[in-house]
Amino acid sequence: MDMMMLVQGAACCSNQWLAAVILSVCCLLPSCLPAGQSMDFPWPAVDNLVVRQGETAMLRCFLEDGASKGAWLNRSSIIFAGTDKWSVDPRVSIATSPMKKEYSLRIQKVDISDDGPYTCSVQTEHSPRTMQVHLTVHVSPKIYDISSDMTVNEGTNVSLLCLATGKPEPSISWRHISPSAKPLGSGQYLDIYSITKDQAGFYECSAENAVSFPDVKKVSVIVNFPPTILEITPTGVSLGKSGLIRCETAASPYPVFEWYKGERKLTNGQKGITIKNYNSRSILTVSNVTEEHFGNYTCVAVNKLGTSNASLLLNQIIEPSTSSPVTSSAPSTAQYGITGRAEILFSCWYLVLTLSSFTSIIYLKNVITQ
Repeated sequence: MDMMMLVQGAACCSNQWLAAVILSVCCLLPSCLPAGQSMDFPWPAVDNLVVRQGETAMLRCFLEDGASKGAWLNRSSIIFAGTDKWSVDPRVSIATSPMKKEYSLRIQKVDISDDGPYTCSVQTEHSPRTMQVHLTVHVSPKIYDISSDMTVNEGTNVSLLCLATGKPEPSISWRHISPSAKPLGSGQYLDIYSITKDQAGFYECSAENAVSFPDVKKVSVIVNFPPTILEITPTGVSLGKSGLIRCETAASPYPVFEWYKGERKLTNGQKGITIKNYNSRSILTVSNVTEEHFGNYTCVAVNKLGTSNASLLLNQIIEPSTSSPVTSSAPSTAQYGITGRAEILFSCWYLVLTLSSFTSIIYLKNVITQ
């Protein structure tokens, strides 16, 4: 009988202890506060903390002198009750400081799921008091979907898509990667109506929310269009020499080239004809030109969207004669003027000296000096 009473007494005490523990934890919750109860703290009752994703968040809370217990809650879930950890998350811990009676909640490598309200509840000698901290987790912008590279025909309507996540919600902008890199607007969609060949190239989507560097991705847009012959180089050539005709085009995809002389299609290796094609350019070379090579040549460029052609005349060039001009050996006195007359007189003077008499010399000197 005594043993029975002892067991019942032990069970009663055990139940009382369990009830006391549950009641003490319950009284740490804000919902257990009596109506009209003051919740004054020596620090703000509500605080906001902004942390970037991946960083460590420190939610500050301090125990008052004489306080026996503290607790941290996330919404209605208990994280810590005193030093007892209720959460199974290894990233959370309590930062304590005996001198300052600190009771702060540390969350390492915060994620978007940690965003929300947290409550620090302190049980003092007189009444429970609470402080709320709203944790906001900022997330860098991330583009998770963008249009695939595409090939379209000129004149088609094109719509590009770019989707991004982040907190705050990122803004999306577009630009065409060209020498001017002109901005094209903002928003998830970029619409291009009746696209032209000048609008081909890379389009850049940028997502930005000031948390970190923008996230940037590109989409390639190839615009197919029919050939246009930009230039066919005129040329002239002499008999026996080599002539060259160059045909420059713009087209997408690259064209197939054909050459004609008059109505006759030319082939590579035909009567001194050599044809070489380089994407958008074709070069026709005529070796050892004869009379039959002169005439009208036509370049034709063809792709799946159209055809273009241009013609020119291969002319004969007559080179100038290389023989030396015949010159007369007779002296010309017309170009000399006064200088020529003086030379003639001195020649006569020399002749007279060979025959000379002193009188003749004096006479000639007088004639010269007049």
